[in-house]
Amino acid sequence: MGVQFVVQIVLARLLFPSDYGIIALIIVFISISQIFVQGGLGTALIQRKEVTDEDYSSIFFLSLGVAAISYIVLFIASPLIASFYDQELITPIIRVLGLTLFFGAVNSIQNAVIARTFQFKKLFLSSLCAVIASGSVGIAMAQMGYGVWALVGQQLVMIVSQCTVMWFTVKWRPILAFSFYRVKNLFSFGWKLLVSGLVDVVYLNLNSLIIGKIYPARMLGFYSKGQEFPQLLVNNIDSSIQSVMLPAYSINQDDRPRVKRIMRRALVTSSFVVFPAMMGLAVVADPLIRILLTEKWLIAVPFLQIFCARYALVPIHTVNLQAINALGRSDIYLKLQLLQKGIGLVILAITVPLGIYAMAMGLVVSGVIGSLINAYPNKILLDYRISEQWKDLMPALLLSLTMGVVTYAVLWLGLSMWLTLGLQVMVGIATYFGLAWMLKLDSLTYLIKNARAFFKKND
Repeated sequence: MGVQFVVQIVLARLLFPSDYGIIALIIVFISISQIFVQGGLGTALIQRKEVTDEDYSSIFFLSLGVAAISYIVLFIASPLIASFYDQELITPIIRVLGLTLFFGAVNSIQNAVIARTFQFKKLFLSSLCAVIASGSVGIAMAQMGYGVWALVGQQLVMIVSQCTVMWFTVKWRPILAFSFYRVKNLFSFGWKLLVSGLVDVVYLNLNSLIIGKIYPARMLGFYSKGQEFPQLLVNNIDSSIQSVMLPAYSINQDDRPRVKRIMRRALVTSSFVVFPAMMGLAVVADPLIRILLTEKWLIAVPFLQIFCARYALVPIHTVNLQAINALGRSDIYLKLQLLQKGIGLVILAITVPLGIYAMAMGLVVSGVIGSLINAYPNKILLDYRISEQWKDLMPALLLSLTMGVVTYAVLWLGLSMWLTLGLQVMVGIATYFGLAWMLKLDSLTYLIKNARAFFKKND
């Protein structure tokens, strides 16, 4: 995550908001295609108690076939998309980035193998190599004046590198076998995730599609850059927890009290990390953007602050939805997604005439409503009520709000940007962890205990 953060800073200083606006549009169509390629089958492989080599290979060949069809559709449709958004560059970029679908098909199976066997050190190794390689290529291309193609090169090298490293580190190879029966069994669980994933991706990116049509590309660039930093922080933290959580839930799916204990620990621990990270990032947004990205990106500041509020809710969504999936209730998962996206569309329709900032705020409102919707089924499935969940979340939330107030007060000192940012970071960390230590919060004790155990084990 640290390497990614540095890479994004360097690229943002070298490139222009309009470059990010174009790539943000294209990523929407690539992301939609990736949902079809994966089809929820990677999650189905993780959720199953027992999986054979025939299962892995059947899903592997099916995913490659869907990737080929999706790429052909993108290749043909790219001129129409370019014409609709009046951006000629969209055609060649979609055709190049579309190649990532094939590597994504392979990578989804590799990730399933890693998750089922808890070999997360290999995932770390492949991700680190991919970030370093893709960052180096992206920065080099940006310095040579390739513009938006530097972002294309970065994305392409990222997935190719990750897939290649995993090919040599993960002990899995496809066999020449394909079973329609096994695909059908896995698809009975996965198709609901496919539909819900498709709805989710389209909904989350609908704002970008509308902004890209109504506003200049540079405004979409500011919007996407404001989303990028909180998304980078939370998605890395959340995906780490999510990767471990689903197989851990699935192994214990017949022991509901134990699943609840795992879920509760995940919710408390993730919120203890994510809440202060988002609060701190929102408070230091202005000096951070000025120093790291330069003043050409200042319009992104309010977007960054709005998206911090939205991404703070992600752990609540993840913990609840993963528990529902692990219990084999992808039908409930799909219904939840359709319900909250329907509410989200109503909110979007209301906010579009009000402007781009209102559209971003609408995502926060729909996120709050969605967190309540996603938490409700676990009242029945695991006897983990919404009120109980928020009671568990409250210590981290109150500490984060307190830290935010204290950290914001540093702005009144009228110091230089560098001093302001440095002092805000130090004050924020000291306030949050100092109060957590004084109050003897279980989350801090748990993290310290596990950190000590980890370092002791690796001495």
